[in-house]
Amino acid sequence: MSQPPEERVDETTTWPELAIGLYDRLTGRGAEITYEFEDMSVEVPSGTGPDAEHATWRVDGTVRITTRERE
Repeated sequence: MSQPPEERVDETTTWPELAIGLYDRLTGRGAEITYEFEDMSVEVPSGTGPDAEHATWRVDGTVRITTRERE
């Protein structure tokens, strides 16, 4: 027997899916999401494939996302 959509839990497989799902659940509830990074480095590829060049992004600080209902 299948569960109704509001009771079903879908598995998140990527970081973007996790962030989008969390934001969707909290939007309109006056929620705030805070991410804190300490000397984090991310290698961002210029494309796909083994020959892609990479740029290094460094993050050291806080990213804060606040949600609120529209008036």
